[in-house]
Amino acid sequence: MRITHPFHPLCGRKFELICRRRHWGEDRLVYEGQNGRLCTIASAWTDIDPPDEFRLIAAGRAAFCAVDLLALCDALDRLAESIGVGDAQT
Repeated sequence: MRITHPFHPLCGRKFELICRRRHWGEDRLVYEGQNGRLCTIASAWTDIDPPDEFRLIAAGRAAFCAVDLLALCDALDRLAESIGVGDAQT
């Protein structure tokens, strides 16, 4: 696996994947780092999965995915209900 996140200090380096697990609520990869230490990294920061189709098609032109915007709307509705604002869509 290769680290692909542009701001990660090891961007571009290849490592042998040891295992893939959920840590801290996200999909993470375990690999052997420098000096033989086990390290983890978010799978989204590597080339382990095929690229997201939306991001390929958008080619950097869209700031948000429709799915993410709908999830934000749901979260805002739940927040409005919890603080008693009423219908957040009006």
